[in-house]
Amino acid sequence: MNTSDKDSLREQVRSRYGGIARQGRSCCDGDCVTPDNRSVEYAVKLGYAPGDVVEVPDGSDMGLGCGNPQAIAEIKAGEIVLDLGSGGGLDCFLAARQVGPKGKVIGVDMTPEMVTRARRAAREAGYDNVEFRLGEIEHLPVADAFVDVIISNCVINLSPNKAEVFRDANRVLRPGGRLAISDVVAIRPLPDSIVDDEAAYCGCVGGAARVTEIEEMLRDAGFLDVQVKVKEDSVEIVSGWGDSYDEYVRSAIITAVKPSCME
Repeated sequence: MNTSDKDSLREQVRSRYGGIARQGRSCCDGDCVTPDNRSVEYAVKLGYAPGDVVEVPDGSDMGLGCGNPQAIAEIKAGEIVLDLGSGGGLDCFLAARQVGPKGKVIGVDMTPEMVTRARRAAREAGYDNVEFRLGEIEHLPVADAFVDVIISNCVINLSPNKAEVFRDANRVLRPGGRLAISDVVAIRPLPDSIVDDEAAYCGCVGGAARVTEIEEMLRDAGFLDVQVKVKEDSVEIVSGWGDSYDEYVRSAIITAVKPSCME
């Protein structure tokens, strides 16, 4: 894929999610989610507790995602957490409760409308330990070796340069830091009808990589203890995204660790 193609895909994604941020809604599994009408049922399907989406600031749950990275991140008090593709801020606000006042959560999103929305929610709800930054996840606006854990929810599949995402994730993690991601992976080669479909790409399907590809990219980026676990029970969620999508993709849990200084 050449540079112009990557730029075109990136702009398509930015436009799609900018529109979602402006409208304040996304439709998943037949349920339209708005700040005043959150789909708790859909969130529970993704692995959240019913109280999670009720207690976060209004407008931060946009009905996006394919899992719950909080469930695998084992976030501790005082840690610095980075969310790749933070959107309306749902996972950042949940992480903020876990890190406490001595910790910090940074959300990075390339869509100005999403960042504006999340910043407003944080300000109005008084989240002093959460910060949202505008930037691309391939080139994170974060210092080297600064964060303890990276989370992400159904975003890396949207990147046209996933290898660069993982390399930069390794850069900003402290030695011994960890990666805990929920994302969409391909369980078999995607047909051209999906790969070439803009809606499928922006809908987290057309850009999905195979499990072996993700494992290789993570190891090449310098990560250890790489694990990509496909969630077969996610077929119910994926089947609601579009016709035949469940034949090709699943949600997966992706974890890895940056080597410590001694390794």
